Amino acid sequence: MAEKEEAAEQLRRRRGGGAAGSETSGVARDPDPPAPQRPPALRPGTFWLTRVALLRATAFLYSVAFLVAYHQNKALIGERGLLPCRLYLESVKRHFKGKIYWDALSYAPTLFWIVPRSSVDGALDAFALAGLAISLFILVAGCANMILMAFLWLLYISLVNVGQIWYSFGWESQLLETGFLAIFLCPLWTLSQLPKRTPPSRIVIWGYRWLIFRIMLGAGLIKIRGDRCWRDLTCMDYHYETQPVPNPIAYYMHRSPGWFHQFETLFNHFIELVVPFFLFLGRRMCLSHGILQILFQVLLILSGNLSFLNWLTIVPSIACFDDASLSFLFSSKKGAVKPQVLEIQADEDAKGTDPLLPYGCYIRKVVNASFGVLIAFLSVPVVVNLLSSQQIMNTSFNSLRIVNTYGAFGSITKERTEVVIQGTSSLDPNNPAAIWEEYEFKCKPGDLNRRPCLISPYHYRLDWLMWFAAFQTYEQNEWIIHLAGKLLAEEREVLSLLAVNPFEGRSPPRWIRGEHFKYKFSQPGGKHAGNGKWWIRKRIGPYFPPVDLKGLRKFFKARNWPYRAQS
Repeated sequence: MAEKEEAAEQLRRRRGGGAAGSETSGVARDPDPPAPQRPPALRPGTFWLTRVALLRATAFLYSVAFLVAYHQNKALIGERGLLPCRLYLESVKRHFKGKIYWDALSYAPTLFWIVPRSSVDGALDAFALAGLAISLFILVAGCANMILMAFLWLLYISLVNVGQIWYSFGWESQLLETGFLAIFLCPLWTLSQLPKRTPPSRIVIWGYRWLIFRIMLGAGLIKIRGDRCWRDLTCMDYHYETQPVPNPIAYYMHRSPGWFHQFETLFNHFIELVVPFFLFLGRRMCLSHGILQILFQVLLILSGNLSFLNWLTIVPSIACFDDASLSFLFSSKKGAVKPQVLEIQADEDAKGTDPLLPYGCYIRKVVNASFGVLIAFLSVPVVVNLLSSQQIMNTSFNSLRIVNTYGAFGSITKERTEVVIQGTSSLDPNNPAAIWEEYEFKCKPGDLNRRPCLISPYHYRLDWLMWFAAFQTYEQNEWIIHLAGKLLAEEREVLSLLAVNPFEGRSPPRWIRGEHFKYKFSQPGGKHAGNGKWWIRKRIGPYFPPVDLKGLRKFFKARNWPYRAQS
């Protein structure tokens, strides 16, 4: 035994330069420092981090949407709103023979069918606050389950389906479709960022990719098939000035040289008509698709206030990235998400199989396969619409809005017109000496000296609808007469939708009218800009004639709108 120990000691001395504590030529030798090791890298092809990023991004957009709903819904669709949702549901009920049967529920699926008439305003606030609280929790925690995501989706579809024209735009359906996908991205009830028994399904990941493919290709095709200016590359000459709610950057982008606008249009066609097909050309091209689409949406965010549309369009593009490509966004510290994913991948590699319990695995596979079949079935009319020369945009073929058609700016308005609401205290509105004072909206152009706003992803629904009303007539937008009546009565909630009430602290106006103006950006550095003006305008004529509360009584009564006389 002693000989073996001595031989081992000699071997250690030869390999390590001597035993611990020994000396060579009277000098102790320190062992060589270990070579620095690179941290282990995540392998491609898994989507644990992708799920965390998708859930947080979806929760952020839900939180914005519910915040908008909380601040504006009572004034728009509340009991005394511009288009009360109770009246809308009553009209649906009358259409279906006066009872809430399956036909009425399937036409307008919403929890508001069971909300008592006296509780509508409270329910609007409660739905918005509940959705806001849940989405903020998911945003902070980075985790969710099917129950929470389904509840968010149910709350929001309940608002959308009673929101009428205020919720009639493509981003509402897009948020619902994105939120529906997120339900199946999560485990059933576990609240964990990395539920090891429920790995992210590739079927759901491809559901997101199918969504971004349809969004972009639909937007590109509707442009090519729609306005000729998209084909002759001149649309961007008008877009920045005539978009619904321009921002300060749009003011300067509008004055870019013609060749730059042509390049922008060509680049738009490349992103919307060519890049979507990168999704099907392997991992590297899929990553390129995600990068290009996100950069494109950031450019659109910078150049206009298009609600949360562009922010929302970034979300399905996140599904182009796997764990290996997203790892730089996550911490490598012990206990963080990234090291846990490394452990999961190592466990999978060691076992050679998915580390799931067999029973739960089979159930989840059935659920994911059923989800894929549902999306494929509901995509049939959407694909037919994409291939049709009569393509329509921003349409749902089912009331649950699970798979929808999308598109934006199929036609471009070449001139910007605005409806300016004015009030006067004069007894006679036709008196040339009457002084008309203007109401200012939160964001839409009005005061020529006011800088365009920068609010995205927040959204002012009334301002957006005023843009549409400006190139239609007031007969096509009866709600604008309702707005006039509420301004005459100085109803607090509707006034909260405006930035400036010129009669604040004074007697309410006796008359309200709508004036129609053509608006143009002032020339940067020109004489108007030198006077601090961002806009110049020219009167077109009256939009609607002067109205007073007494004259509106019958108009309101015929539509069952609540009427409040001036005090």
